[in-house]
Amino acid sequence: MQNYFPLFPHPFKCNVSKILILICASDACKTVTLHVPSKLDAEKFVGRVNLRECLKSANLIHSSDADFQVLEDGSVYTTNAVLFSSEKRHFTISLSNSENHEEKKMHVLLEHQTKALKQSHPKEKVLRRAKRRWAPIPCSMMENSLGPFPLFLQQIESDAAQNYTVYYSISGPGVDQAPLNLFYVERNTGNLFCTGPVDREQYPSFEIVAFAATPDGYHPEFPLPLLIRIEDENDNYPIFTNSTYIFTIAEHSRVGSTVGQVCATDKDEPGTLHTQLKYSILQQLPASPTLFFMNPTTGVITTTTSQLDRELLDKYQLKIKVQDMNGQHFGLQTTATCIICIEDVNDHLPTFTRSSYVASVEENTVDVEILRVSVEDKDLINTANWRANYSILKGNENGHFKIVTDPKTNEGVLCVVKPLNYEERQQLTLQIGVVNEAPYYRETTSRSAMSTATITVNVKNQDEGPECSPPVQTVRIKENAPVNTKSPGYKAYNPDTQSSSDIRYKKINDPKGWITVDENTGSITTFRNLDREAEAIRNGVYNVTILATDKVGRTCTGTLGIILEDVNDNGPVILKKTAIICKPTMSSTAIVAFDPDDPVNGPPFHFSLEEDSDADAQRVWALTKINDTAARLSNQNDLPFGSYTVRVRVTDRHGLSHTTPLNVIMCDCITENDCTFRGVPRTGTGEFRLGKWAILAILLGIALLFCILFTLVCGTTGAAKTPKAFPDDVTQQNLIVSNTEAPGDDKVYSANGFTTHTVGSAGAGACGTVGSGVIHGQETIELVKGHQTLDSCRGGGQHVREPCGAGPVEVDPGRYTYSEWRSFTQPRLGEKVQLCDQDDSHEHAQDYVLTYSYEGQGSAAGSVGCCSERQEDDRLDFLDHLEPKFRTLAEACVKR
Repeated sequence: MQNYFPLFPHPFKCNVSKILILICASDACKTVTLHVPSKLDAEKFVGRVNLRECLKSANLIHSSDADFQVLEDGSVYTTNAVLFSSEKRHFTISLSNSENHEEKKMHVLLEHQTKALKQSHPKEKVLRRAKRRWAPIPCSMMENSLGPFPLFLQQIESDAAQNYTVYYSISGPGVDQAPLNLFYVERNTGNLFCTGPVDREQYPSFEIVAFAATPDGYHPEFPLPLLIRIEDENDNYPIFTNSTYIFTIAEHSRVGSTVGQVCATDKDEPGTLHTQLKYSILQQLPASPTLFFMNPTTGVITTTTSQLDRELLDKYQLKIKVQDMNGQHFGLQTTATCIICIEDVNDHLPTFTRSSYVASVEENTVDVEILRVSVEDKDLINTANWRANYSILKGNENGHFKIVTDPKTNEGVLCVVKPLNYEERQQLTLQIGVVNEAPYYRETTSRSAMSTATITVNVKNQDEGPECSPPVQTVRIKENAPVNTKSPGYKAYNPDTQSSSDIRYKKINDPKGWITVDENTGSITTFRNLDREAEAIRNGVYNVTILATDKVGRTCTGTLGIILEDVNDNGPVILKKTAIICKPTMSSTAIVAFDPDDPVNGPPFHFSLEEDSDADAQRVWALTKINDTAARLSNQNDLPFGSYTVRVRVTDRHGLSHTTPLNVIMCDCITENDCTFRGVPRTGTGEFRLGKWAILAILLGIALLFCILFTLVCGTTGAAKTPKAFPDDVTQQNLIVSNTEAPGDDKVYSANGFTTHTVGSAGAGACGTVGSGVIHGQETIELVKGHQTLDSCRGGGQHVREPCGAGPVEVDPGRYTYSEWRSFTQPRLGEKVQLCDQDDSHEHAQDYVLTYSYEGQGSAAGSVGCCSERQEDDRLDFLDHLEPKFRTLAEACVKR
């Protein structure tokens, strides 16, 4: 029979002095041989057999020898100490499947090796095999082996040894690397030995390399890698991650609630029985009843009952155990302590120590403590489950009381927050309730979860002074009531007797001094005429403060409100006596009337012109209704600027009227503010008044006009000396109209100035041209032109007097209109612009002709170009009406 090393498919010869596992190749269920030492201790690992090759579905395993136990993975352990008296001992392992009743048996032969291995001679042919022998052979040894050492592991052999002398050597960890000299090989035989025990947790395996060489240094074989695996021994105890675990769980938790989880580790080889841990509870303190269960696989602790009660016991202690070998009795074990604290829940309601209480308080006292109530609660002190919240359920509809919790004692403190009146009620009954801050752990209604008690509050009487109640009393008097009219006044009373006798009255505040107060009765008498429309009256009520005093000098203060009943004694008036009409933007203005009387004596109003006004006023002005209190005054004729007086009568709904003289100003303005803020009321005679800045702006404008005229005269005079045709660059030699307000940056001057050209046929003609060169209108610009340039020239020096507007002007036939001048200069101007500001590539620069944004329209100030719109040549009357169009220039001057 040929033997095989356990769990490896490749056969090899191996002699292990402690344990050797051999499996029969022909039939795994027949015989398995285990080589063992002469003595085995109890619970010692013997070897491992392959049960699955015999019966895969076995769920029942039985050993015929009571000294040996076989586990599910095929591990064989001793149950008692065994001493081998003979070289062999055998027993049978019975395997069966309870479901299909299949049964098989495996025979195990235990051999005690007494003979030492003979060292074979190099030339001796040992175990010749047909197939190649220089191949990696798996090998293993038990950790912490007891020897004897050196311990034979296996033999490496090369086929070249049959024909040559071969020397063997090894290298790697355990040989010439740490740990040093643990393994060696016999040079001649190739037998591999171990020199001492090995700890698997430190060195799980060794990978060494074997070499075969001839005496002359020739290597007939490649280096052979050898793996030496260290078989694990259960030599490490499982260890809990903590020596003491502390968990918390709420009382009354459901069955199966998780308390916590413990965990342990084992340094032995994972995936073996040596690291299969099983958890259990060894002891519970107090022992009865059993309240907790531990999952043997996961270590999770759960509850087995829902009767955990913190008020009975708030802490439990468990002694827990973890054992390897899946909890087998010979497995290694460790213990730890687990402390389980029971967390409080609100399972006890607060209850009053008494069902009824009695308290007393004096009337008219406030913010005083009158009673303390206490409760009992078994929950944990100074937690939300114990702290109480008190409330008043009944009897406090008027808000006289409040109840709060004393945080130190948990008592309820009842206080008076609103004074009580003995004369109104002598006794009050309150119902109070109490709950915890935390909700009750069971689902209940608020009433069933609340303890209640009754408090009877007795009110004590005090000797009080007079009471001014209500604090504000009213009386009605017509505003046109005659002087010395009597009326009921303010009344105070004694709360104890409910009488007003023995009380004296006097006024302490009468803003207008309109009344007198009777000292004994409190009635009032008018001292002056009453006026509902006076300034001190608010909403038709006149307030007088009254002081009431009893016979012992105690006082109270009240307010007497005199309601002045309105009579129609005031006609509607127009409050705004001045009305402004801005021409030509508007031809009417709105006037609003006001009646200080009550609305029942007020609008709707009727507006009309006074009948005694002159006939012109009736013909010029008209009134149209806007609403009940306003009308529109319209100008039916085009009146000149000035101030006019219009008498307007306004009548209320009962026919009472009032006539108001209105000062209507016809003003040259855009808005009313332009007229009134500048203080320039116009009159029919053209008189006006200017401010100092307006005068300065006008003077600057006049100086500018004279400078322009002087330049034109000098230029035309000098040009008469050198006659010359009209040049092509005429666009740079004429005065261009500019609407900009900047200081003249848009004017272009040429080296061939205006003064070097002949503009007329003679000196006199030139002067005449300058005199008539004023712009006639806003759209037409007349310029002087040379008779040598244009075909439309009609001769120089001839002047024709033609009427234009209100004043005569001179028109020179040698001029052309702006449209004629534009058609002549536009092509030349475009050509000049096209050629300017070009670089070498004939492209325009970035600062070439810029586009200016549109700045809008509708300026309230208009344009300063109005100075050239006048039709008179010699008069300066247009300067009278520059405001407000000239304001922009004036403001610019002010800023500078």
